[in-house]
Amino acid sequence: MTLPSESSTSALDPNEPVSPMTENTFVATAAGNDDPPAPIKGVRRLLWWIIPANLGIFLIWGAVPGILLPAQVTEFDSANKIVNLLIVTTIGSFASILAQPIAGQISDRTRSRFGRRAPWIIIGSLAGGLALTGLAFADSLIGIVIAWTLVQISYNFAQGPLSAVMPDRVPLARRGTFAALSGIGLMVGALGGSIVGSLFLHSIAAGYVIFAIISLVVLSLFVIFNPDYSSKDIEPDPFKLADFLRTFWVNPVKHPDFFWAFTGRLLLYTGYFAVTGYQFFILTDYLGVEDPATVIPILGLLSLVGILISTIISGPLSDRIGRRKPFIFGSSVFVGLAMVIPIVSPTIEAWMLMTFISGFGFGMFQAVDTALMSQVLPSAKSFAKDLGVVNIAATLPQTLAPAVAGGIVLTFGYIGLFPVGIVLSILGAFAVWPIKASR
Repeated sequence: MTLPSESSTSALDPNEPVSPMTENTFVATAAGNDDPPAPIKGVRRLLWWIIPANLGIFLIWGAVPGILLPAQVTEFDSANKIVNLLIVTTIGSFASILAQPIAGQISDRTRSRFGRRAPWIIIGSLAGGLALTGLAFADSLIGIVIAWTLVQISYNFAQGPLSAVMPDRVPLARRGTFAALSGIGLMVGALGGSIVGSLFLHSIAAGYVIFAIISLVVLSLFVIFNPDYSSKDIEPDPFKLADFLRTFWVNPVKHPDFFWAFTGRLLLYTGYFAVTGYQFFILTDYLGVEDPATVIPILGLLSLVGILISTIISGPLSDRIGRRKPFIFGSSVFVGLAMVIPIVSPTIEAWMLMTFISGFGFGMFQAVDTALMSQVLPSAKSFAKDLGVVNIAATLPQTLAPAVAGGIVLTFGYIGLFPVGIVLSILGAFAVWPIKASR
């Protein structure tokens, strides 16, 4: 995929779609399937900067819950590692459920000369860095629970407003490409986090601090180089407590596309991360790998290659043909078939093959799912809040996967993970079929 360069002084490409709406009119009247006003510095700059912005957050989601946190929990109580990890991740996951929609609601209502999103991206990344530093020095179950919960809340306050950049600023005709590039940052971060995180298995505290610094730097640079329109003159709706309490509810009868998009993402993400998010213990206890640090980097690279190939192809191709659903169905086929492999052959070689194929399928899904999501949002007044609700379906499976997988393993053994992953992936694809806002 190639994108023409954009000089630092250029404003808008004359060939890019420009909405006739002003920022105020857009926020007041538009929905997710309307073109927003053109970004101040142009769409191309956003296309490039969304990669490191997502990378900064998802390095943490890739390294901590799947690699560093299990290792940290194992260090102080190896006999009860599965139960303790289940406690930590479950509490943290509930915190993430609350944090992102609330952060979105607050950012939707924020009025500043820097726009609605920038202040919270900076505040969230700064608070998250401090929480990660606290996690680095936690040496008890209670300390880890508190620190990890604060990490979840803080970074969701950054991630929620960041996710609203697409419907806020990206025209419909470019959303497949934007979603693909966003997905590259997301998955390179998640998988790169597992690779880099494995390098800190013997120095966990240093890993936490380094990830905190990286996130703060790249998110700050994103805000600086991609300024948003001022929101000071946008008339806010009157605050109503009842509306705030309905933050987590979008009427499925009134907005059925939103409901089906949420359900599809929740099912497919849960199916994928229930298996891959539990990789550390699968390697040690199911496949008999004595030192996971020796193979995790290789597995991360295999998955990353598969994801990049399918993402780079699928996103722009979906823009070209104007369809999203065929790629969702294709992704479920690849992920489902991949998870059959470790059932038939519980070896490290089979796991490597599964990792590549499932990565290819998940990359196909990730490349178009974000674009599809942006088209089902009810109103520009609540983009970040509604995306916060939708993003629960993405962030919850990644953080809750060790807890879900732990329950399955304790009940059925490790082999029980794979049929669950297969079924959920297939159901997730079929859930997007009723959506009418996208083909």
